[in-house]
Amino acid sequence: MRKSFKIAMLVLVALGLLAACGVYLGQQNIAVLEPKGIIGMKEKDLMVTASLLMLIVVVPVFILTWVFAWKYRETNEKAKHTPDWEHNSLAECCWWGVPVVIIAILAVLTWKSSHELNPFTPIESEKEPITIQVVALQWKWLFLYPEQGIAAVNFVQFPENTPVEFEITADAPMNSFWIPQLGGQIYAMPGMQSKLHLMANEIGEYRGSSSNISGDGFAGMVFTAKVTSEEEFAAWVAQVKQSDKVLDWHGYEQLALPSSYAPVSYYVLQQRNLFQQVLMKYMAPSAMQAEQKRSLHGVGVCSEGSR
Repeated sequence: MRKSFKIAMLVLVALGLLAACGVYLGQQNIAVLEPKGIIGMKEKDLMVTASLLMLIVVVPVFILTWVFAWKYRETNEKAKHTPDWEHNSLAECCWWGVPVVIIAILAVLTWKSSHELNPFTPIESEKEPITIQVVALQWKWLFLYPEQGIAAVNFVQFPENTPVEFEITADAPMNSFWIPQLGGQIYAMPGMQSKLHLMANEIGEYRGSSSNISGDGFAGMVFTAKVTSEEEFAAWVAQVKQSDKVLDWHGYEQLALPSSYAPVSYYVLQQRNLFQQVLMKYMAPSAMQAEQKRSLHGVGVCSEGSR
């Protein structure tokens, strides 16, 4: 019993340390727990609800561990010892029934949230969504705006309260695109296109990163997601269109070379089908070559002057 008592005390100390760490981390502004987007808020609510439901089982277990260790300690001679006690219907119903009910509730929540928070499902809004294409390179992020005719490295900007449809792929080892304060992560894989729908509710700058280790430059594979007003976004687009850097396939091949801690840079997107060409690079190399030839002859290329 003395050993059990010591174990119980260690458990309590560990819980105290975890609580202290929780306070400290809370002061450090954990991004996931401070969502600024509709999807992030729903994900936070789901995590909090699931955690509280599980604590219904966890908390009594820790309390009873301490109570039993104290009551049946070696020095307590008044504790009643009943080694032949084998079955209690009420106790059996409690420690089997309660977890079963909690698991059933969690199953329903998981089923509903899996469909509601499906990253491929568009967000309903009165505003027209904006499309941003994302290419995970080694080790940087390339953002393409096919509708606006611009591109940026390690920087993405979009208006508040406007649905954003991210089309995501990779031209490097498998990676994962993530803006913690706006929503969950989704994988970026060569030759495949995934989607992620997000919407920010507040103006500000949010940290984006890779959540999948991808080699030496992984630590520097971060970007800034800036949410602005519609007027500021339009002004930013007009400013980027004045850039002297042009992004076509040849420029993309140079940009795609491995580099760490790449600085933010802006481009005029000369080839609006660049994202599709990156996909074709792995899906159908011969089709990609044909697409490039068409682009060189002016088909599939939509420069600002031809709009």
